[in-house]
Amino acid sequence: MAESAAPPVPPALPVTFRPTRTRAVLLGVGLAMFATITAIAVLLENLSPGERVSFVFTAVLLSSVLVLLSRPKVAADEDGVTVVNLTNTRRLAWAEILRVNLRPGDPWVFLDLSDGTSLPVLGIQPGVAKQQAISDARALRALAETHGTGTNDH
Repeated sequence: MAESAAPPVPPALPVTFRPTRTRAVLLGVGLAMFATITAIAVLLENLSPGERVSFVFTAVLLSSVLVLLSRPKVAADEDGVTVVNLTNTRRLAWAEILRVNLRPGDPWVFLDLSDGTSLPVLGIQPGVAKQQAISDARALRALAETHGTGTNDH
């Protein structure tokens, strides 16, 4: 992220960051897909009851994948940050976050942690809404610098 002249003011806590456009598209497509496949299962007259159930089961399975993909978010409060990715959730104290990174070309934010590891944060991703992701990353960086031991480096 390019640094601006004035450091951003951290948002009020608690705050949640999530890719809202991506989430809306995924959930909308999942709902439309479920409704379409289920309608086909009901309207096709020559399907057996088992085949109808398999259609609906397939619709549930495909929609569930899209719901899982829409899950990522980052929730920040006074005590720290909760990072919710596709299949796991991790709670971090502010002091554990050394740096918030979103470099050009990164698919999402990465947190450099005090244990020497890096944690991907899928809840802030510039894919569909690049400016919103940059703004969210800057806000999370400002929060980490205000509440933890973060630095202003890249």
